[in-house]
Amino acid sequence: MVLSELQTGEKGVIIKVKGRGAFRKRIIEMGFIRGKTVEVILSAPLKDPIKYKVMDYEVSLRKSEAALIEIITEREAINLQEDENDLQKNLTTESDWVSIAVNRSKTINVALVGNPNSGKTSLFNVASGSREHVGNYSGVTVDAKEGSFKHNGYNFKIVDLPGTYSLSAYTPEELYVRKHITEENPDIIINVVAASNLERNLYLTTQLIDMDAPVVVALNMYDELIKANAKLDYDSLAQLIGFPVIPTISKSGYGIDNLFNQVIQLYEGKSKISRHIHINYGKDLEDAISNVKKELESGKNIGKEISKRYISIKLLENDKDIESFVRNLPDNNKIFAVRDTQNNNIKTEFKEDTETVFTDARYGFISGALRETYQEGKTDTLKTTHMIDALVTHKFWGYPIFFLFLWIMFEGTFAIGEYPMRFFEWCIESLSGFLSANMESGPLKDLLIDGIIGGVGGVIVFLPNIVILYFFISYMEDSGYMARAAFIMDKLMHKIGLHGKSFIPLVMGFGCNVPAIMATRTIESRNSRMITMLINPLMSCSARLPVYMLFVGIFFSHYAGSVLFGLYALGILLAILMAKIFKQFLIKGEDIPFVMELPPYRIPTWKSIFRHMWEKASQYLRKMGGIILVASIIIWFLGYFPRSENPETQESNSYIGKIGHFIEPVIRPLGFDWKTGVGLVSGMAAKEVVVSTIGVLYNEPESVSLPDRIQSATHPDGSKTFTALTAISLMIFVLIYFPCIATITAIKNESGSWKWAVFVIFYTTSLAWFMSFIVYQIGVQLTS
Repeated sequence: MVLSELQTGEKGVIIKVKGRGAFRKRIIEMGFIRGKTVEVILSAPLKDPIKYKVMDYEVSLRKSEAALIEIITEREAINLQEDENDLQKNLTTESDWVSIAVNRSKTINVALVGNPNSGKTSLFNVASGSREHVGNYSGVTVDAKEGSFKHNGYNFKIVDLPGTYSLSAYTPEELYVRKHITEENPDIIINVVAASNLERNLYLTTQLIDMDAPVVVALNMYDELIKANAKLDYDSLAQLIGFPVIPTISKSGYGIDNLFNQVIQLYEGKSKISRHIHINYGKDLEDAISNVKKELESGKNIGKEISKRYISIKLLENDKDIESFVRNLPDNNKIFAVRDTQNNNIKTEFKEDTETVFTDARYGFISGALRETYQEGKTDTLKTTHMIDALVTHKFWGYPIFFLFLWIMFEGTFAIGEYPMRFFEWCIESLSGFLSANMESGPLKDLLIDGIIGGVGGVIVFLPNIVILYFFISYMEDSGYMARAAFIMDKLMHKIGLHGKSFIPLVMGFGCNVPAIMATRTIESRNSRMITMLINPLMSCSARLPVYMLFVGIFFSHYAGSVLFGLYALGILLAILMAKIFKQFLIKGEDIPFVMELPPYRIPTWKSIFRHMWEKASQYLRKMGGIILVASIIIWFLGYFPRSENPETQESNSYIGKIGHFIEPVIRPLGFDWKTGVGLVSGMAAKEVVVSTIGVLYNEPESVSLPDRIQSATHPDGSKTFTALTAISLMIFVLIYFPCIATITAIKNESGSWKWAVFVIFYTTSLAWFMSFIVYQIGVQLTS
């Protein structure tokens, strides 16, 4: 708890003092330091300020100041011991209490802040042992990720914040990071700076200087600076900016221990480098800042955790979020009057808006600091990048190369994955044959062979294909090519009312629609964000791949890559069409400029790629043991009961048969029988369940292999249940219809309304029925 929550006569032991700069220094000097006991003596008549006793003398603090002092009470200390199964239920002496407080104070809350592509998430993974995926383009981290670890006797709680170029109020990432810093008040901020792009990266650092934040700079990708034969006197740079600067290389772990040693030094107040500086913006800007700050300080209870200088600067920059904050202050009209006067003076003097003037001044500070400390290398490290870009972003060759990459990805997914898939099939058949030969007939045997093995086994064989698909996606992301794909697609995206930045969430949808929909947060325009969210389910996620692999392997094995490419291309074309329709009739609005970084190409580490593949494999296996296993058992149960005396009528009289025959009239024009219909209904939970359901329902006793069962399945009139035309119709339907429940929930959460989630269900299912109907009926006419 915090000191302001203590009642008169109560005691607490100080854990840590939060706040910034001079305030924190003054409080500590008054005796409010870790491990000291503080007691509430009395409150003023209006409950503010409050008199405290610390180190045998009395001192008065406002509640807002006391709220920045974290303490632990005796009761909390006892409960903590009980939670940790400590045999000692009562604190025998005050020293026990103090000891617990000191141990609690050894928890350091760290926030990682940095530009996209600065290696911030890689550093997070190395430090915390987390398994977050790292992509070489902006917008990978769309939410904060938390991890924890121990180092040199301290417990670190580390938060990886979204990558952002500044702390303005233009994008969701900028607001998210800024609110985390001001509201969560982390003990230390690690500012991750790409050593290969210092001037641009240090702009965010200057804003942290303005915020008077406790910062350690991680000079990441230091190997790239060395490779370029550049030189940086980072110790001198640290003196100039007032923050410790530590060279690090996230991919190898170089400098990480030293980085967190510096974090500990700063946290303990022992850093010899850390000091608060003011960037000198020049006389005119400094006068303006000073005048606004004076008005803010005249009786306004703003709080000690936010720098008034920072608020003054952001007000002068017309920051909408800070303006909203100031409007809640008393006499805010006076503050805005002073701000407006100063802004007019600046515009008159510089012939520019104030934000531009401040931006130029920050870059001037950065330029001066680098002139003193940085010597540019003679090697053109971007030469390779420029050569590759000349080809892959070419106005003629860029598109064929991109679609060639996609075709290779799908062809490789099928061709390479076929060998381990056959091995998995052999294992499943062997297990089924063993149980069939050694178990007595009965419901348990039928459940194991027809339900669990037939359902789960029918899906798990496609695990190698899923892993291979993610290998290709990870390589394109980590290498930096995905950002180029967004770049070359910008013009096409613009024609349908979106822009290139929308392309990243769409391509991410090839992996999974849920994180792809979350990634739309990086799109500044709400209209573009909403349209991207609505069309994202048309991107064929990896959960649909088992359905494709099953039927492509049966009917189109000789040109599997082309068929897979065609299915994914169809999803893209439908997404373009629907985006155009939504833009025209549903969500109208102005386009915004497309600004996206094209990072240098980097060779992805095998460790990163294989870790990503392992994560997706384990996620897929968890599905096998979770929703797919449960669904397989339920489908088997509904098909097994009630038992019929006549085996020939068992399927039709079972629960699942009645459900299937009820929906069959709707899907019969698409070429599907009732069993396929049941599979499609069950696939609403997760698309892999379509295969497991088909595996359970088409359980011919004489054939164990699911492809064999599908090929031998017939209608009551003896005609084949599945043909090449039926397979195409089914794959198109699975591509388009009802997204999984997780995707629907993500759309609801990101859009803020159930109406958009319901709309997606309606339009995708209707479109799926229409497309499959057209394809099947035309195919029937052509083949009859």
